[in-house]
Amino acid sequence: MKTRVMPPRRRLSLDRNIERLREQLTHMASYLGKSKATYSLEEFDLETERLISDIFGESSKLLEAYEYAQLGEAAGLVNMTDEAPESMGLDGEKQRLFQRSRVLESCISELEARRAADAKTRKGGSQTLIGPQVAEHLSPDIRSLRQDASLREAGELMQKWKTGSLLVTDNQTYVGFITDSVLAREVVAKGLDPTTTTVKTCMRTPLVAIEGDRPLIEAVRMMKEQATRHLAVTQDGEIIGVISVSNILRYYSGVV
Repeated sequence: MKTRVMPPRRRLSLDRNIERLREQLTHMASYLGKSKATYSLEEFDLETERLISDIFGESSKLLEAYEYAQLGEAAGLVNMTDEAPESMGLDGEKQRLFQRSRVLESCISELEARRAADAKTRKGGSQTLIGPQVAEHLSPDIRSLRQDASLREAGELMQKWKTGSLLVTDNQTYVGFITDSVLAREVVAKGLDPTTTTVKTCMRTPLVAIEGDRPLIEAVRMMKEQATRHLAVTQDGEIIGVISVSNILRYYSGVV
């Protein structure tokens, strides 16, 4: 009896589906005013719903999240929404568009994590490097401040350095992150005094880090699991930079 060797269909399917979602995310930019839309937003939504349903199933939480995003109510249904500084201050329509793009990003992250897991399984658990390394796409400038600094000082430094996050130190080592979205949430939503409240009370800790020689898709998986948009990048135990969702999206969109 002949033995038929089946091709790795699931891997090919994952690659193609990731490509389809990236294309849809690129089209999404036109509705945010970055280019001219080729068809109506309603048609785009129908196509996106069919795509998500085809990939993840009709009962998928990601499909539900996209439907809620059209109403501007997707916050909390997908990962990495609580640290999305780009959404602060947007009007209702742009907020709904922004949430749509966040759901598409979460879909891509989910498939990237599956692809990484598949590759690891095929290699019998070996840590085989796949694709670009984290170190190739990090931000090398290490911006930090002391944990006893005020939230106002943190905000001023972020504005000065044009960054969405800062590493926090205890004068000896890095102990966490502070982000502009956390500042907005703590100061605006909770009414904290930015001049007297210290960074230590609001920072994200412990510090989440990844080795610079790891695959970029592993950073995607770690961000998803840890529900964060920022990772410290290390080499031989030393921090050499920071990688954020923005860095990763620039690579996925071809802007490198």
